[in-house]
Amino acid sequence: MRAAVLHEYGEELAIRDLPEPEPGPDDAVVRVDACGVCRSDWHAWKGHGEWADDLVPRGQVLGHEPAGEVVAVGDAVDRFAPGDRVVVPFSLGDGTCPHCRRGHGNVCADGRALGFEPDAPGAFAERVAVPRADYNLVERPSWLPARDAAALGCRYMTAYHALVERAGVGGGDRVAVHGCGGVGLSAVQIAAAVGARVVAVDVDDDALSRAVDLGAAETVLAGGGEADAGADADASVPERIRSLTDGGVDVSVDALGIAETCRNSVRSVRPRGTHVQVGLTTEAERGEVSLPTDWMTRWEVSFLGARGMPPTNYEDLFALVEATGIDPGALVTRELALPEVSDRLAAMDDYDVRGVEVVTEF
Repeated sequence: MRAAVLHEYGEELAIRDLPEPEPGPDDAVVRVDACGVCRSDWHAWKGHGEWADDLVPRGQVLGHEPAGEVVAVGDAVDRFAPGDRVVVPFSLGDGTCPHCRRGHGNVCADGRALGFEPDAPGAFAERVAVPRADYNLVERPSWLPARDAAALGCRYMTAYHALVERAGVGGGDRVAVHGCGGVGLSAVQIAAAVGARVVAVDVDDDALSRAVDLGAAETVLAGGGEADAGADADASVPERIRSLTDGGVDVSVDALGIAETCRNSVRSVRPRGTHVQVGLTTEAERGEVSLPTDWMTRWEVSFLGARGMPPTNYEDLFALVEATGIDPGALVTRELALPEVSDRLAAMDDYDVRGVEVVTEF
């Protein structure tokens, strides 16, 4: 099978012919019909993560947002069979630890991260193996095409988990989203769908325009300008958000992961508000960002982390999509062939990617 392999950090991925995976007793093999290209793939490709013991090794098959069809299962798999349409979460739990049993498989102590470690080869490939398939695989609804399901991958389901499951966002809440890339736009669409009023923040007018199309009520153009006539372009981003929201938002999300957006997000919340960290840091921060902790203590500001989503919670996300009519596929801006992935990862160096890009040709 063809697969895209990390040969050297920051260099073109090697397109290689590899042996097709064979399922173990508890495993399944999925034909990949679509796989998103995510900023987390960029972090892996750049060689980030050493500071968090999370450096992806050379020789890894990348890709962690797949959707497709089961082609083989192990003898012990009960819930799935060849021909089933599925989504594969990137957070793979063992299904047996206390976290998994309580519905928090995304933080499984013995879990694997699809596409980021040698015993979980990724989905920039024609086939991908899924361990503990009965726990980790998710049946794909008949109304959800593979391309759109790939758009639901890491970024969309992480945004859902961050907003709904971690921060408890609901109708009438005010939400700020800092960074309108794939996960940020997902957060905008989801927050609007559950009835929140969203302020989108970015340095790019086109990204903010797309955020408005997806449900943002107000926008703030960071970095020396303004996209909202009611905001003061000379004020800081948090000041402008507080002006737009009468004192601060209930929940603010850093969807980018640089020090500036993290601190801006924290400073944007009202007293007793909540910041949610979704974006991973770069080489500049190396996993560490200084925060106004005395101010956070004074105003009882909560700081939450969010990573992926447990596979057991996909039904709730599917129900939201179906009930509200929101369209994850609207985030897809480009379909790619496998050899194009390297160029699109390189484009992320300068944040030159809009929305969600998906590999559909292998």
